[in-house]
Formats: sequence, structure tokens, C-alpha cells
Amino acid sequence: KILIANRGEIAIRVMRAANEMGKRTVAVYAEEDKLGLHRFKADEAYRIGEGLGPVAAYLSIDEMIRVAKASGADAIHPGYGLLSENPDFVDACDAAGIAFIGPRAETMRALGDKASARKVAIAAGVPVIPATEVLGEDMDKVRAEAAEIGYPLMLKASWGGGGRGMRPILKPEELEEKVREGRREAEAAFGNGEGYLEKMILRARHVEVQILGDKHGGMYHLYERDCSVQRRNQKVVERAPAPYLDEDQRAEICELGYKICKHVNYECAGTVEFLMDMDDGQFYFIEVNPRVQVEHTVTEEVTGIDIVRAQILIAEGKTIAEATGKATQADVTLNGHALQTRVTTEDPQNNFIPDYGRIAAYRSATGMGIRLDGGTAYAGGVITRFYDSLLTKVTAKAPTPEMAIARMDRALREFRVRGVSTNIAFVENLLKHPTFLNNTYTTKFIDETPELFQFTKRRDRGTKVLTYIADVTVNGHPEVRDRPRPPAGLKLPRPPKPRAEPVMGTRNLLEQKGPQAVADWMKAQRQLLITDTTMRDSHQSLLATRMRSIDMIRVAPAYATNLPGLFSVECWGGATFDVAYRFLQECPWQRLRDLRAAMPNVMTQMLLRGSNGVGYTNYPDNVVREFVRQAAVSGVDLFRVFDALNWVENMRVAMDAVLDAGKICEGSVCYTGDITDPDRAKYDLKYYVAAGKELRDAGAHILGLKDMGGLLKPTAAKALVRALKEEVGLPIHFHTHDTAGVGCATILAASEAGVDAVDCAMDALSGNTSQPTLGSVVEALRRTDRDTGLDISAIREISDYWEQVRAQYTAFESGLQAPNSEVYLHEMPGGQFTNLKAQARSLGLEDRWHEVAQTYADVNRMFGDIPKVTPSSKVVGDMALMMVSQGLTRAQVEDPEVDVSFPDSVIALMRGDMGHPPGGFPEAIAAKVLKGAAPNMERPGKHLPPTDLEEARARASAEMEGKEV
Repeated sequence: KILIANRGEIAIRVMRAANEMGKRTVAVYAEEDKLGLHRFKADEAYRIGEGLGPVAAYLSIDEMIRVAKASGADAIHPGYGLLSENPDFVDACDAAGIAFIGPRAETMRALGDKASARKVAIAAGVPVIPATEVLGEDMDKVRAEAAEIGYPLMLKASWGGGGRGMRPILKPEELEEKVREGRREAEAAFGNGEGYLEKMILRARHVEVQILGDKHGGMYHLYERDCSVQRRNQKVVERAPAPYLDEDQRAEICELGYKICKHVNYECAGTVEFLMDMDDGQFYFIEVNPRVQVEHTVTEEVTGIDIVRAQILIAEGKTIAEATGKATQADVTLNGHALQTRVTTEDPQNNFIPDYGRIAAYRSATGMGIRLDGGTAYAGGVITRFYDSLLTKVTAKAPTPEMAIARMDRALREFRVRGVSTNIAFVENLLKHPTFLNNTYTTKFIDETPELFQFTKRRDRGTKVLTYIADVTVNGHPEVRDRPRPPAGLKLPRPPKPRAEPVMGTRNLLEQKGPQAVADWMKAQRQLLITDTTMRDSHQSLLATRMRSIDMIRVAPAYATNLPGLFSVECWGGATFDVAYRFLQECPWQRLRDLRAAMPNVMTQMLLRGSNGVGYTNYPDNVVREFVRQAAVSGVDLFRVFDALNWVENMRVAMDAVLDAGKICEGSVCYTGDITDPDRAKYDLKYYVAAGKELRDAGAHILGLKDMGGLLKPTAAKALVRALKEEVGLPIHFHTHDTAGVGCATILAASEAGVDAVDCAMDALSGNTSQPTLGSVVEALRRTDRDTGLDISAIREISDYWEQVRAQYTAFESGLQAPNSEVYLHEMPGGQFTNLKAQARSLGLEDRWHEVAQTYADVNRMFGDIPKVTPSSKVVGDMALMMVSQGLTRAQVEDPEVDVSFPDSVIALMRGDMGHPPGGFPEAIAAKVLKGAAPNMERPGKHLPPTDLEEARARASAEMEGKEV
């Protein structure tokens, strides 16, 4: 039975060897280490160090002997670190009649103390670096000794290794501070602060020789390891054999290591460490580590000898040949190349400060040639601040150094450790560095190579997705909490199959002959042209714009092949841009690119809010121009440009940009009011005709008639379309909503008056706040002189697909079950209706919706009866919600004596940030909102400074960890 006087990875390593040999194991653990995995790997486990600290518990010789006796252990294996190099511990084991698996106490005293080991090396004829004796307390004497050797110097701890207590001292001024600092660290780490000064070799490699000796005088060397890749004297990467040594150098260093251990008749496992001067190739003895090393795994891999097993067998009295399975030294041969790295919880970009906490997810590497020696490394494991930050050691073996490095790189990339920081990305960087690959590195390689720390942190996408799914599964998504859920048995929507290859469509005409040719072609057509809005305004109006790109992209090929006669497909712009980023976490640009690729023959159409772009405020002119240019490049063919207040001056920059891009500019006038109502003469036929002419003169190819609220009644539509056709002369594209239920009738009336194109939505996503039903319009005009020529069976197939899709978005339905004439009261745009209802619900006003609608109408009148379309409609909605939630009436708001805190959007509107409506704002309300400040009467974008787009691009890239933007 073996007690392992250690913890973590090395304790588990010893337990595995003992288990394979049929021996029982005993673990010890401190209170702070009670969740350590080594505790559960042993046959028995005992808590130690009550009243001691987390490290002091493992440094207590009395506690180790107590547990060994209580458990009936026959032997103790010290592992590495902690008590492994303490000869007093060996003496205590001998006194208790317990075998110590390691060298004898006298050997440890001779070699474990670095200063004593120097004397042994000199006696054995092994070269040493000039150094002092163990330093005393007299600092004047220490200064004299340092000056005799000459700077630069290295302070080293006499007891222990791992870089603890080591300090480079470059000049006399640093001497006293570094000596005292090193002593304190060595005292804390090893219980002994003794140290000495050694001449520092500036271009050094760290090479060590593995030794095994038995109780009968037998001894083998197991060749050398390269440990030159270090950070502050802590080894980071270890290799066997050293790839830069030739056979003569290898034979020389192995002989030197053998000589010094033979001189003291070394027993068990030990490592003789050397510095190799890269300038002259000379080897200098550093120290002997009288224990198993962290990096012993690479030697095991290339020699085939289980070093820990051999330690146990030697302690039992076996010969070196029996312990290793090798009859002679000549039988110990090298096979291939091995490389070890340590996966730790250190953060390389934060000065390697160890992280601690619970490991949320853990996935290690595997596969041919990969060995893992792990400690507390598992999902749910707790990494404390009290112990070494090692999670696992990864050893890669392959026939050549290059293959071993590639294998290690692959293994590290397979790791997934979440919940704590790790050094994995840093080590990956190191393995790819030319200096490492060409074997020209020194022990200062990491300290002198800052680019090793320049890497992108892993994004942890898997954990984030799983956490998100778990949160939504348990707690529900905040966007749909307490809303109806889709049926549980819903199947994946299946789009109709394309019937043939895409044929000539409107986009082909645009590409071949240009935008004016398309406008001329429109006017020459007798059939009514149809734009399908299902992919944009339809779901914006019915489903709060929440439709995902994938649902559109799946069906897009069917549009191209089965409905090539569509005038256009509205699929971008408006609120879809903002919602894609904000709520769907999708890229709207990628949506556009994908749809463009899937529909190469039918024009794509977007809604552009003039100087507002696809946002809710005015942007600098250069931003608007560049946005339009990029949208054209990415796939938009037809730009429907409008201004929320029908101010053409505010549309000119956007319209000019469309013209410059060689795309179709549809300058649009927004319909509001009622041209048949004599009490609302502000918006009469003359107003709309004048607006149409101004748009024509501004360069529009098509005149858009945008009835965003569905307010245009059939009789008014007939009169308005006829007047615009006669007076303006541009082809007319009519857009409306079916909120009141008369949308199809209005379209038919407009068709009779000669409108050229109309917007409709696929049947399954039409009606109410969406557009009129596409299939119904097609059927109503069939076999008339305005027959659309569209295939009704193809429409129904695509509509069936959208019906399946819509069922998945049940939670976002507006709740409007039927047409509602209330729209003629509040005049809300169809797209806003759903969103404003959602806002009202979030404010707890859902049951007061009709009050919100009436207040919306009151706010419109109070603001002077303005066109209401995003973003002006949003401002009216903001004010209405505020008034209802605060119990304010229109009279109170208009009363100069009543203090009102207006929403920021209202202040911006009155200030002129969006432009100016027909006739301006009422002076009294404007004065109250602006508190007497003068509004800006010029175009808002005129005074906005240009945005430095490259600087903005660089800033965005920096915020996304260097990702290209």
C-alpha cells in the first residue's frame, strides 16, 4: 500500500502506476482541497493539516507519517514539489519503518542543496558555472562575492526548483532587493530560504538528463530533455530528445549526468540539469532534482520506460534491469520525438495571473500520439486560489519533431475549457513561432518575444449557445414571456421546389438596359405589376419584424423560378435592418447577399428612410451616400426613398446616391389624411401632385405612393392615381396596408385608374396591418385587361410555405384578429401598429390599447397633423404612451401652466432634427417643447460633420477583438 504525499496531477499519476501493479493507494488532502480529483482516485483518502494552511498541510511531515501509520501504508511516494526534496521527510519515513520511494536522505542532502551539489559536480569532474557559496546575512560580504564573479548574475534557491526563489540580477543596485525577495519566495515554497549567486549565461539552453539508479549500484541514463522554453524560469514546453543536439553532444551530456549521479551512488529517479551555452556549445552543471520531474512523461514516451513504476520497483529492491525491462544501458534507446505542454488556468494577457472558479465545461483532446496527465480537470471541478494552476499535461509523440509539434497543436485546438481562463491560445501561438520551429530559442525566448502574447481569445460560442438555450428553456425568452407558444408538433417548413431554371426577369432588364429602361418598360405594360412584400413589410407589420433570414432564404429560389414575373421582391431596409442586429443577432447584409444570390432574375427592393437611412435619426451625408453605395453593391436593385415628413429636400442626398449607383430610384410621397375630407384640406390633390412633381424633378425614375397606414380609400385612390398619372408623368408604384380591410378594393380602384405596380403580400402573411392579399388581387384581375400574368398555383404553393413559417412566430402576432376601422382614427402605419402594441404590453398598457389609440390621434392633431411613418410615427407613439402612462390629456400637455417632461424624441422632432412637416409645427406646442429655443429650419444633415468611416471601421474592429469589418 502506497501513500502519495502530494496532490493533483502527480498524485493521480502515481496512483495509476500503483494500480497497474496491484497495489492499494492512499490519498491525503487539505480542507481547501477537498474537491481535488486525486482524493477520489485513491482507494482511501484522509484529510490532513487541521488548523494549518492549504499548503502547510501538505508540508507537514508529522501529518504524512500519522496518516501513513493509520492507513497501514508500506511506502510513501512524494511526487514532485512540496516534501519531495526534504531529507528530513526521508529520515522520518525511515524512523517510522515506512519505505520512501526516492533517493536516500544523505544523497538528497548532497545533491538536493544546489550549493552542495556544485561541490559534488566539481569532485566528479563535471563543469559548473562560476558561483558563490550559500549566501550569508552580511550584505556587504554578498556584494563582494557578487563583484568577484561579475554581473549579470542569477540568484538560485538552494532547496527546490520550478523557478521559485530565482531572480536575475543585472547590476549591483538590484542585488540586495532581489536577494531578499528571492529568499522570501524560497522560504514560502520550500521551507528554506537559502540561496546562492551564479554567473548568468546570456544565450543559454536548458538541457536535463534523466537518471534511474537501483539499490545495488546499477544505473541508467534515459537520455536528455530540452526545457529551454521557460517563462521567468518556469518551464512551459519540454521536449525529448533535445532536437538541436547532435549525437556527440547527446553522448557528452548524458555521460556528464551519469558521472555526477554515479559519484554519489544515486538511487531511484533523479534529473541532472545543465545550461548549454549556445555560443560555444559547452554544458555547465546547474543542479540535481532528486525526484520525479513534471516533464518525465516525454522521456517515458521516447524510451518506453515507465519511470514511476520503475521508482516503485527500485524501492522494493529490484535491479535497474528489472525495474526498466532493459538488460543494459545499450538497450535503452530513443524512439521518435515527444513534446509536453502544460494547460494551466493562467491568463497570459494578464501577466499570467492564475484564474480560479468552477470549470463550466471541459473537453480534452485525444487521438493517436496524445497522452493526458490531468489533475482536477473536469466539468464542475473547482479551481481554488490556493494551489498550482495546472489543469493537465499534454504529451504528444510522433516520429519527427515537426510531426510532434503539429500533433500537439491539433490537440490543443481540440480543448474546450470554460469558466476559467487558460494559457492554451498562448501555447498555440508559441508552437507556431519561427524561432521555436527552427530551434534557435533560448531560455529567454518567451520573455523577449512579445508577439507570443498577441492572439485572439476563443469566443466560447458553444458555451454561450448552450447557456442561452438553457436559460430560454428554463426561464423563457423575455421577448415572448407570457405569450402564446407555437404548437409543439410543428414540422420544419418545406419550400416548394423550383420548377425550372430562372428565366428573364426585371433584374435582367435593369442589368442590361439600366434604370430608365425599367421605368419606360413599366409605363408600357398593360398588366398590373406586383411587388411581393412578404420578406419585409408584411412580417414587419404582422410579426414585429422578427422573421429570421433562413426562413426567407429557403424559399427564395422558388420565387426566382416559379414567379419570375414579379416586378420586385421587397426584402430589405426599414425596421428589418435594426431588428436583425438587435433582436435576431443576424447580419442584415448577409441576408441581402444570400437573397440576391438566390433570386438572380427578380429585382430586390428596399425601403430607405432618406437621410435617416435605416435608422431613426439623421445621419451625415457621407454615411447616407456610402450606405446606399454598399447596399447597391450587396444586392439592392430598387430603392424606395421617402421622408417621414414628406420633405423632398431631406431626400435629395439619398436619391442622388441611388442615381450614382445606377439603381432604380423610387421617390415616394407618404399619404396621410383624406383627400375627400374638406375639413382636412392640408393634404389635398394639389399637395400630392406638387410633391410628385418635386420628386420627379429630383430625378426619381418611379413615383412611390406610400399609404403606410392603409388610409387611402378606393374612391380617393382612383382620383389620386389618375391625377398623379396625368400631372407627374412617372410610373406609379402603390403601397398600402389592409388594416381597415379595404386594401384589395383600393388596389383594384388604383388599377382601374392606371397605377403601374402595387404591393401585395403572400396570402398567408397578408391582410390586417400587412398588405392586401396577393392571390386575391391576381384572381380578381384574371382574364381582365390588367391580368397580372402570375401563376396562381405557384402563389398558393409559396403561400403554403409561409403559412408553415408563420406558425413558428405565434408569440409575435399582433393579436389583431380582424380588420379594424379604428385605423382611420389613429392613422398608425401598419408596421408600427404591431411594434407599438408590444411597447404598450411591456409598459403594462395592453388592456388600455384603445386609450392609447385615441391618444395617438390626439398627439397627431396636437403636432399639427403630420405624416406618420417611421421615424415620425415613432415620436407620436412615444408621446402617446407617455401621456397614457402618466394620465395626461392633450389639454394638459398644451396648457402652458402644466409642466411636462417631453420624451427626447419629441424634443428632437420639434427642434427640426428630422426636418419639417407641411405647414410646420404649431407654434405653441413647439415653444413649450423647446422651452423657447429656436428650431433648426435647414436640412438637418447639412450641418452634421462627415463621419470618418475608416476610423469608425477600425473602432468597430477593435471592439470585436480585431475581426475584419
